Amino acid sequence: MRTVYLDHAAATPVRKEVLEAMLPYFSDRFANPSSVYDLGFKIKDVVDEQRAKVADLIGAGPDQIVFTASGAEANNLAVKGMVLASRNRGKGKHIIVSAIEHHSVLNSARFVERFYDTEVTFLPANEYGLVDPDRLAKAISPETVLVSIMHGNNEIGTIEPIAELAAVCHGKGVVFHTDAVATTGSVLVDVKTLDVDLLSLSGPALGGPKGTGALYFREKMRLVPLIHGGIQESGRRAGTENIPGIVGLGKAAELARLELASRANHVRMLRDLLVSGIMGGITDVLHTGHPEQRLPGHASFCFEAIEGEALLFMLSRDGIYASTGSACASKALKTSPVLVAIGVAPDLAQGSVVFTLSDGNSVEDVHYVLEKLPQAVEKLRSFSPIWRKKKAA
Repeated sequence: MRTVYLDHAAATPVRKEVLEAMLPYFSDRFANPSSVYDLGFKIKDVVDEQRAKVADLIGAGPDQIVFTASGAEANNLAVKGMVLASRNRGKGKHIIVSAIEHHSVLNSARFVERFYDTEVTFLPANEYGLVDPDRLAKAISPETVLVSIMHGNNEIGTIEPIAELAAVCHGKGVVFHTDAVATTGSVLVDVKTLDVDLLSLSGPALGGPKGTGALYFREKMRLVPLIHGGIQESGRRAGTENIPGIVGLGKAAELARLELASRANHVRMLRDLLVSGIMGGITDVLHTGHPEQRLPGHASFCFEAIEGEALLFMLSRDGIYASTGSACASKALKTSPVLVAIGVAPDLAQGSVVFTLSDGNSVEDVHYVLEKLPQAVEKLRSFSPIWRKKKAA
């Protein structure tokens, strides 16, 4: 049976080149970079080299990168670290996040709201998942210390006008953070062009190892660390560095920078083929997110009168693997807050399926999906009383 993996937003295979780069640092080159002898100095140099590679991918300086254990940790550090630093300086007690953020941002915002007496505004998005800069401007108050709006949405694929949103914030003296986990390595991400103060990225999203991520911060940005201990990462994150993971992240970032254009063109072609085939071959389907301003390898839909989980099960029997949305919430069996936030009816949102492609996918993969998907949808709808009622009306 053919296997077609289309859930790269949830997990990606570690690239061969990345794995090969990592292997020596599990055994032969094992020294601690904080050690005061030559073996440690050499490993510190390796860490600095990887920091430069990650920085090059997003147009930053090496000293503006903090290594983390995930994109989620980077988001936590950005939101909580900024709120606590602002509190220490006697600044305001208000932050703004969009209603369609990743759970790591939403739950960080709820955390500071509950435990640090912080007012949080959850900014709405329109039916395409776009945040309105004018609406953002009206939401900012003299107490606002941080705005966090993701660059690309992992559930609906929409890419936000980050430079415009950041300009609104900077015009009012407010720090701006963006979660760029979904976009870094998929589209051009340049912190100077976007003009952001903080930016999160993830290793697995680049074909790097799980357990790796990074946070970019503008010069002189003050953040209270989440993990206390030693002075690693210039005092912003304590603990002995994950050297193999950092090497893997650096290699993945280097490859992503070199292959960005060709990779984006390939997955965009596959995405467009998949979208046109689904919308032309299956009735009563909502294509979610912005139709054009979206991630190149992302296609998301809501199929009427069926459950997304049931459809995924049917597809997996044919060797096709996709998702119902965020991997951080898929097992909760709740309606996606992102789909609710953009106005999708709860019953329709239950039929959500997300396909995320990589450069390892092919045209033949897409044709296989377009052969099996309509059959699965038709079979599930034949069991649905909602569908039978609609057809009888």
